[in-house]
Amino acid sequence: MSKHEGLGLALVLFAGLLNGSFALPMKRMAAWKWENTWLVYSIIGMVACPWAYAVATVPHLAEVYDRASWHTLLMVLLFGFAAGTGSMLFGLGISRLGIALGFAIILGISASLGSLLPLAILHPDQLLSRQAQILIGGTLLVIFGIVFYAIAGRRRERETVPPNQVAPSSGFGVGLVICIVSGVLSAMLNFSFLFGKELQDLTLRLGGRPSATANPIWALAVTSGSISSIGYSIYLLQKNRSWHMFYDPGISVGYWFGGIVMGLLWFGSVAFYGMGAAALGSLGGIIGWPVLMAMIIITANLWGAITGEWAKASRRSFAYSWAGMAVLLLAVYIISLASRAR
Repeated sequence: MSKHEGLGLALVLFAGLLNGSFALPMKRMAAWKWENTWLVYSIIGMVACPWAYAVATVPHLAEVYDRASWHTLLMVLLFGFAAGTGSMLFGLGISRLGIALGFAIILGISASLGSLLPLAILHPDQLLSRQAQILIGGTLLVIFGIVFYAIAGRRRERETVPPNQVAPSSGFGVGLVICIVSGVLSAMLNFSFLFGKELQDLTLRLGGRPSATANPIWALAVTSGSISSIGYSIYLLQKNRSWHMFYDPGISVGYWFGGIVMGLLWFGSVAFYGMGAAALGSLGGIIGWPVLMAMIIITANLWGAITGEWAKASRRSFAYSWAGMAVLLLAVYIISLASRAR
């Protein structure tokens, strides 16, 4: 692996660290409803940050969009909107199936579709190459590791949640469909990056730095994706009459700060993923996506252990989670080998 590719992989791993940590402030924001927190996070992370970052890092940004074909712009917008809808469905899916099973299904589908389907569409001639075989093997390991985490999480829920608080099984079928759709749509953010290559080329041609070539893509895709999150948050604010929580006397400025930090961490993960995937070369988005998914899961579970989410779980359940982490770390290593295989 070259120094350039090593840096790209490190940036993707750091992006996963940020993404796996972005929801952490919510643990300290119990006085706000979900929609209060999600609206602030969505406006900062999905609208303000992407455009501020693109304007600051991409010279002649307006000209990049003006020269791009309508087909490219439309693809980026549609894939971004789909990814935002998938993010919104994530919360609905795990409320029916539980965090463990829902998380496993959604990220398992996203990890596989987000890398293997673009490989088949954009580089069909490379499907039988050694590089593709390593990538496919690593991606299957990611899914295998997620299964371990699903087992661990489901066991933990059974051991720590009182029987009268378990979600009724009648919602399983609907929840399964929602999680499958969420996993498919969540992978579309990577499709925006891969199918927006024309914007990357134009950014370079007009004097942009290689590390900033993905920023025009994110500004369009993420903002398009915000429509679902912001719209659903506003709907819940109206339905639950929770607008007043933004300005109640008992709400400290720390709540606003927490929502802003969530937005910064989440968009930071998107920006670093774009830089890392660009540094990994022509297959960067395909190699980097399953690595990103694996790192998100590892980070989120580490934070869960640190904050006491596993305190009442059995040793066997905790062992399953560590087994999942070991498999995901092995998968990250194997996928990293694909960047130097030819």
